[in-house]
Amino acid sequence: MARLFFLLLLTSLAACASLRGTGDMGLVIERTTGSVQIVETTHGQMLGQVTGLGDLSHASVVYSRDGRYAYVFGRDGGLTKVDLLKGEISKRIIQSGNSIGGAISQDGHLIAVSNYTPGGVRIFDADSLQLLADIPAVYGNGDKRSKVVGLVDAPEQKFVFSLYDAGEIWLVDMTDVSAPKITRYENIGRLPYDGMITQDGRYYLAGLFGEDGLALLDLWHPERGVKRILAKYGKGDQKLPVYKMPHMEGWASTGDYLFVPAVGHHEVLVIDKRTWRQVKKIPVHGQPVFVMVRPDDRQIWVNFAHPLNDTVQVIDTESLRIIKTLTPGKAVLHMEFTPRGEQVWISVRDADRVDVYDTRSFQLIRSLPMAKPSGIFLSVRAAKIGM
Repeated sequence: MARLFFLLLLTSLAACASLRGTGDMGLVIERTTGSVQIVETTHGQMLGQVTGLGDLSHASVVYSRDGRYAYVFGRDGGLTKVDLLKGEISKRIIQSGNSIGGAISQDGHLIAVSNYTPGGVRIFDADSLQLLADIPAVYGNGDKRSKVVGLVDAPEQKFVFSLYDAGEIWLVDMTDVSAPKITRYENIGRLPYDGMITQDGRYYLAGLFGEDGLALLDLWHPERGVKRILAKYGKGDQKLPVYKMPHMEGWASTGDYLFVPAVGHHEVLVIDKRTWRQVKKIPVHGQPVFVMVRPDDRQIWVNFAHPLNDTVQVIDTESLRIIKTLTPGKAVLHMEFTPRGEQVWISVRDADRVDVYDTRSFQLIRSLPMAKPSGIFLSVRAAKIGM
């Protein structure tokens, strides 16, 4: 009996030793090979590669609320559920012909995907990936379908997205999954190309490719409709060729300010969120793509579009000055902070590696070899609105 108890104890201890949380884990997209690398940030390790995810040329990721499962949205319409602990695909479906990202609901039960082809949003059960709702992005006389962009989750079990071709913003209440409640905001501006939601979940902003300015929807007061702000921001007054439109997900919101990449200019704009007016322009190295805030709001890290995409600059949020310029290498595509911001992970696509920097000393800590890495998505996103 004593021997049996000892063996059971050893088995139990071995099982406990293999258990781990997911709070320091994440995925890095390997865009040319249809694969992802599972990483962990405590020790800066690569834990394994998962293959067979299709076209990841414009991939994004959201996480289940427990951080165990990553939902990967591929450009080929693929929706893939990856188990971080097992290092394998749990479920994969092809839900459209061409998709551009997705979101997870406030309660973690719904996965929404925005589609170019056919234009619209499809909503799936997060466990089974069973289709629950299909929302075609129809406009005009109902005979046209628009590409959908800028899809985010919002508080109170809602999703918000923009219709590129129609110039509209839609707010969808999924409280009753069987009967989505849709509120349409028409004539919000020409060709909204992307959207983002502020960290507190209150404001949704859509960038306009077809004209100057942004479209703003206050989700605390959606009955007030969409407001146009920043009339000087956008493509219309560009002074330089626009090599890559900035992703709005990476806009930095800190205290009273929003830090925005200037389209067609070598500038970061500082916007007062109380008035939605520009208060400063910060000259930078090139055309900004991602303008991202360290979790403690002390720094803004900026990367740039081709051909000046080998550089990263750091802005101090107190002085609004550049305090550091780094040159990791050609094609810096994305950055991601560890949960409390002591490190930043930077993908350097053309060097086939991810670099990890200390955000206090700006020293390179380590480099991890990966095949053409692009997006870096850590599981801390599971607890953030709009991520």
